[in-house]
Amino acid sequence: MKRANILLILIAFLASCVGEKEAIKSNKISSVDMVNPLMGTDSEHALSNGNTYPAIAVPWGMNFWTPQTGKMGDGWTYAYDAKKIRGIKQTHQPSPWINDYAAFSFMAVTGDLKFKEDERASWFSHKAEDAKPYAYEVYLADYDVKAEVSPTERAAIFRFTFPENENSYILLDAYNEGSEVKIIPEERKIVGYCRNNSGGVPDNFHNYFVAEFDKDFEIVHTWNGDKLKSGSKAASGDHVGAVIGFKTKKGEEVHVKVASSFISKEQAQLNLSREIGNKNFNQVKEEAKHAWEKEFARIKVEGGTDDQLKTFYSCLYRVLLFPRKFYEYNEKNEIVHYSPYNGEILPGYMFTDNGLGYIPGSISIFYSNVSRPERSNYGRIG
Repeated sequence: MKRANILLILIAFLASCVGEKEAIKSNKISSVDMVNPLMGTDSEHALSNGNTYPAIAVPWGMNFWTPQTGKMGDGWTYAYDAKKIRGIKQTHQPSPWINDYAAFSFMAVTGDLKFKEDERASWFSHKAEDAKPYAYEVYLADYDVKAEVSPTERAAIFRFTFPENENSYILLDAYNEGSEVKIIPEERKIVGYCRNNSGGVPDNFHNYFVAEFDKDFEIVHTWNGDKLKSGSKAASGDHVGAVIGFKTKKGEEVHVKVASSFISKEQAQLNLSREIGNKNFNQVKEEAKHAWEKEFARIKVEGGTDDQLKTFYSCLYRVLLFPRKFYEYNEKNEIVHYSPYNGEILPGYMFTDNGLGYIPGSISIFYSNVSRPERSNYGRIG
């Protein structure tokens, strides 16, 4: 009897494997769903096993998003063997050696308000984590909150699913090296900027952001360094952040639409209105998925095992992340960009974050400007 049961289990297992392979071949499984963004994340400064992070983005997007397990400023922003997440951040990092620039993050907490990155970090498990190129979700075990994000080129939408709680919060951490936040309760909005970078930028370098919420704020705080202040008065300094709070029912969803710009606060709002507007989370997610499928469809793949197909598409996904778009569309729908050469707003395209070296201390990034054909070893933004 036991042998019969074991045989039945084995047959079922083999059938499921064959079924998956046939589903992939018949295109019932999307090629983008074969991508594993966590591949190559089991790395640390002392040992490289890929030196990647899960980049949640659309192909060549200006902004990526990623879960942050490392400390602020740590080039190894996500480590597979980490046990806690500090937030989900906007990132522009080409590699850990170059590090990040213009980063800020969101985090949800419940109960006692914890805003410092070490204190607010939540336990998580890969069993309660789902990473796709077009969407990321994770269960924040310490707070009983599910956090999700899906991107566009210059914007993104978050969905936080809260438990029943008298004290639920969403934090925006604008990071160090110069930042500002302002809460506008009557508009359910947070605006501000971050300036973190690793050198090689003009003095007026800023990443301006705007975040719009779909729930009224009952509590508003800002922090500057390690000091928390009540009220919506703007805060600026080396490291500032914002907190908005409210009561939530079990299973209540709170959405945050966010966009940024290297040009101005007004341009950030324009990017948000143009790329997200009235779209809901599922619409943004489907459009981001379609953007990847469109690019993947340019290549026809035949043969190979299931694992080989997954490896191929996971590598193709990495190829299509860079160079990132560093240009934006102004109010006249003209293509413009903030120039890292002179800090001016210029017409034309700009692409960046081509890491052309991989030796610490000797990496450079080339910026290509279609309206100015010269190429310059300008140094690095991040």
